[in-house]
Amino acid sequence: MPVVEQNKLKRAGTGLRAVDHDRAFPGLTLFAPMGGGGNVYLIDLDGKEIHSWQMPYPPGNYGYLTDRGTLFYNGKTAEESERFISRQPWKGGAALEADWNGRVLWEVRHPDHHHDGIRLRNGNVLLLCLDRLPQDLVAKVQGGMPGTEHHGEMYADYLVEMTTKGDVVWEWRTWEHLDPEIDCITAVQERREEWAHGNGVAELPNGDIVVSFRTISTVIIIDRNTGKIVWKLGAPPLCGQHAPTPLPNGNLLIFDNGPHRLDHAMPFSRVIEVEPATKEIVWEYRESRESDFFSPRISNAQRLPNGNTLICEGDFGRLFEVTAGGEVVWEYVNPYFGGPSNAQHNRVFRAYRYSAEEIARARATAGAL
Repeated sequence: MPVVEQNKLKRAGTGLRAVDHDRAFPGLTLFAPMGGGGNVYLIDLDGKEIHSWQMPYPPGNYGYLTDRGTLFYNGKTAEESERFISRQPWKGGAALEADWNGRVLWEVRHPDHHHDGIRLRNGNVLLLCLDRLPQDLVAKVQGGMPGTEHHGEMYADYLVEMTTKGDVVWEWRTWEHLDPEIDCITAVQERREEWAHGNGVAELPNGDIVVSFRTISTVIIIDRNTGKIVWKLGAPPLCGQHAPTPLPNGNLLIFDNGPHRLDHAMPFSRVIEVEPATKEIVWEYRESRESDFFSPRISNAQRLPNGNTLICEGDFGRLFEVTAGGEVVWEYVNPYFGGPSNAQHNRVFRAYRYSAEEIARARATAGAL
């Protein structure tokens, strides 16, 4: 064994790194390590594990608590297949809901599911899926590295709404609504295996759907009645963003990853609050030395009831909370590592903080549903 720990993240320290009990929002933080075997954890402000779930699948990406207190979970199914999506690290395949004790209440599967799935207010499930892009559109897609298509093919996203029994009731396809010449792959370094690369979906109070696309650095809003795109924000200001989250004030909170910015020479991440009507950034968190905060992939942010913001710097498993003025009041680094022995990681796709009332509601689901 080497005298010095060879994994930089482990060497820097894991677990609780800092806490200001007076200013941090009280509650429990939920996260599912991407390198784990299907474990979902709830920790308190001191970094102590309070509860955990053991899910039947490794995390396709993440889980969250629903309004009724159950755990909604996106899982990664193990399928031996030559299909493009089966070999991708962001593959999903299953979405389920479980009670406090981990009892699965229902489960749906879809072979094209990846990245995200949510429970809609009408009780159905919305899944982000991937399929072959019609061949006549491949040459029309602008941007990316020429010749990096997957055996001459490209893949693109579509949405599937289904009941918890697995019946499909609605679909929406990117290639029928986005423009391959205008909605281009923004980074010249990006491979052309995929067009758009959806990574997050959310539902607005009126039922419209928000979708984030990483490779085209674009967030859109889809009118649920017509299927038309009624709002769009692209690059700049966005760059490879994730997890657009509707706020009570009508704005969107977005983790703007920033790996290849069109309006800045250096890559850095930030969290921004955007007012849809004006497309103005009305709040922003970034480090004063911008390179100190950076996750090229995954990640999310959550606005907390006390006005603070919980941030998941996903690629490095760093969860932290900041005030409206940008002061850090809590920090925790995921101590659970997984992946190949020569490249272990502690990635966390998303994290969420829950109040005592929300946790009590979750506990009450044990055996009650």
